[in-house]
Amino acid sequence: MNKPLLSDLLPRLVPLNTLPSRYLQEIRHQLVPRALAPGDVLFDEQAPSGLSYFLLSGTLSLLTPDGERPLVAGSPESCHVFTPGIRVSKVCALEEACVLGIDSAQLERLVTWQHANADLLLELATAGELTDWLEALLENPLFAKVPPANVRDMLTRLETIDLPVGHVLLREGEAGDCCYFLKSGRAEVMTGLGSAGQVVAELDIGACFGEEALLTDAPRNATVTLIENACVLKLARENFVALLKAPVVDELGLEEANALSEQGAQWLDVRLLEEYEQGHARLALTMPLHLLRLKARLLQKDRLYLCYCDSGKRSASAVFLLTQLGFSAYPLRGGLDGLSAEDYVKLLCEQGNGYLARSGGRTECSG
Repeated sequence: MNKPLLSDLLPRLVPLNTLPSRYLQEIRHQLVPRALAPGDVLFDEQAPSGLSYFLLSGTLSLLTPDGERPLVAGSPESCHVFTPGIRVSKVCALEEACVLGIDSAQLERLVTWQHANADLLLELATAGELTDWLEALLENPLFAKVPPANVRDMLTRLETIDLPVGHVLLREGEAGDCCYFLKSGRAEVMTGLGSAGQVVAELDIGACFGEEALLTDAPRNATVTLIENACVLKLARENFVALLKAPVVDELGLEEANALSEQGAQWLDVRLLEEYEQGHARLALTMPLHLLRLKARLLQKDRLYLCYCDSGKRSASAVFLLTQLGFSAYPLRGGLDGLSAEDYVKLLCEQGNGYLARSGGRTECSG
C-alpha cells in the first residue's frame, strides 16, 4: 500500500489530529500507510525503529511487561499513538492490518510547536493584537529550529519601523547585522547588481528575510526593496542568535517529584485531554499546553507544580510559561517516555475524565 493517507482518517488519530495543514505538509511524505500480513513483525527489541505508530485497520498483538494484549482498529485505544520502548517491546499483526509510522522526534516537536504557538497567538489576540502576520511568520521553516518559549521572548526584542515604498532594506554584498520580518506591506527580492539585476521573488506579510547572512556569516545574497509602504520588525544579530538557543529549565527525576508531591506539590498533565484520559498521575490536573495560559489563573502562586508529558518537550514549554507568569514549576526529566515500565504504570495509575482546577485553588473531579 503506497497511497497517501486519506484525510478523513486524520481527525481520529491523537495527537496527529491537532496539527494544522501546514505542519502535515512537512510530514506528508510519511503519511503513507503500511500494510502488514498476519504474523508480520512491526518492531521488536532488536529492531527499534525510532517511529511512532497508529493502527488504521486490523488487529495487532502488543507485547508489554504485563504480557501480550490485542490492539483492535476502531477501539478508543487504537486512536492513540504507540511507540517502541520499555512499555511496548514487540508488535506483530494478528490479521491483515494497516499502520502509519511517523518519526517520533519530529511528531513531538510539531505537537509541542503547535500547542505553544496556539497559546502565544491566544495571548496576543486577547490583548487586541492582530496576529495574521505572526501566524504567517511561524510557518517559516526557520522557526522549526526555534524553541517555542523563545518566540515570545523574541517579540519583546523586535524594533518596529514604518518605512515608505522604495526603501531599500538589504543590499546584495553588504554584511548582515540584523534580519527583518514584514508586518504589513510587500517587498521585492532582486539578485544581481546594476543592469544584471533580476527580480526573483515578492515578499508578503509574515515574511522573514536577511536571516541567511546571520546563519552563514556571509554577505547579503540579494537586495530587498519595499514595493508598498510597510511596517517592518527588525531583530538585531545578537537577539537572533539568542533566539535559536534553548532556554535552560531545571528538571526533576521521578523520585524527587514524588517526594515533592507527598509534600503538597501538584501534578499537571500538559498533554491533550484525550491522552490524559488514557492514564494520568494520581490527582493530576488536566492542563493542556495550548490552554495553559487561560487555565493558569486557576492555579495558586504559593503552590509548587510538577509538569509531565510524553517526551518532556511540552512540559518544558509549560514550565517556562508558568515561570514567566510567576508560578513555581518543574518538568519531569525525560517525560513519560523516560520512565521504566514499572514506574510508568505506578505514575499513570488513574484513568478517565480526572480532575480540573477551579477558582480559589479547588480541585474538582470531572467524572
